[in-house]
Amino acid sequence: MVRSPPADSVGLVTQHKAVFEEPLPLDCGRELPRYELVYEAYGELNRERNNAILVCHALSGNHHAAGYHSEHDRKPGWWETCIGPGKPLDTNRFYVVCSNNLGGCHGSTGPASINPETGKPYGDRFPVVTVRDWVRSQARLADQLGIEQWAAVAGGSLGGMQALQWAIDFPQRLRHAIVIAAAPRLSAQNIGFNEVARQAIMSDPEFHGGRYYDYGVSPRRGLAVARMLGHITYLSDDAMRAKFGRDLRGDMSFDFEEVDFEVESYLRYQGQRFVQDFDANTYLLMTKALDYFDPAAEYDDDFAAAVAQIQCSTLLLSFSSDWRFAPSRSREILRALLEKEKPVSYMEIEATQGHDAFLMPIQRYLEAFSAYMDNVGREVGA
Repeated sequence: MVRSPPADSVGLVTQHKAVFEEPLPLDCGRELPRYELVYEAYGELNRERNNAILVCHALSGNHHAAGYHSEHDRKPGWWETCIGPGKPLDTNRFYVVCSNNLGGCHGSTGPASINPETGKPYGDRFPVVTVRDWVRSQARLADQLGIEQWAAVAGGSLGGMQALQWAIDFPQRLRHAIVIAAAPRLSAQNIGFNEVARQAIMSDPEFHGGRYYDYGVSPRRGLAVARMLGHITYLSDDAMRAKFGRDLRGDMSFDFEEVDFEVESYLRYQGQRFVQDFDANTYLLMTKALDYFDPAAEYDDDFAAAVAQIQCSTLLLSFSSDWRFAPSRSREILRALLEKEKPVSYMEIEATQGHDAFLMPIQRYLEAFSAYMDNVGREVGA
């Protein structure tokens, strides 16, 4: 329970809703005739409107990136480590915006929203969306907010991929791209992980082809398994060994239903907690967007040609123990940017936390991020 938020927190925050009546064409060939984006904003937009930063969330994230919704919240927003007074995304200097992606389940138009054609939830009829679709919708949000150019677009993991897509598709609408723990596209192994997660959901008897809303149920077991699998990939072997080892909860049960090891208990807890506020259809959509992300596909599979469109400066950060999006994947982005003589800074941070390190208060990470953003702040006179 937080009765008085810390001094370096943005404190109590409220969400906002942007409504768009103009249809949004999608990469899949369909369109959304009308849609809504829920977002939060922290700090103040200056008179010149040049100190705005867009934060893009990862697969299971949402618009609640920092602060607390009430004094009774147990946990702050997902990037509280990096957003707030004196933090890398310093809200005394910047106006920070984070929206829930289309297809999400935290207020933006998604599978659980009402389909105007049927009067029922979209369910399996919600169109497959891509990172490019998200970027286009975010550009419209910027228009509505009166922001012609972002000081920076930032994100980790899938959020970093959105920042990269922003730099390619809207080169004149951002001055910096902050790409953390990301990749130029998914490996076959990562696509495989996502497919196993989707199969866990779709094989649940209560999935009903994605129309489970009509039956008043949810494929909770399948979604929990998908989250358990994903969570393993977000951690490093060192982190799991240090946290759990082979510790037993008691005597061996010699039973498949009982929990013997601490790591089993942890993963089951993570799965059960996740299904309380996440939608299975959204999980399917987000993993497909990850799979389809491939800027080079538009340029004859030449990633360097794709980044040739970029006009902004780029900060690339990776973590030594991240095996889901290893430092070698960030270096692929680095090499392409250098080949095209684009301004870029890169750092690999020694960390044992695995892919989730971008969410953690790791001193070297925060120092590097803050140093870069200090220069961004000086550019806008903040």
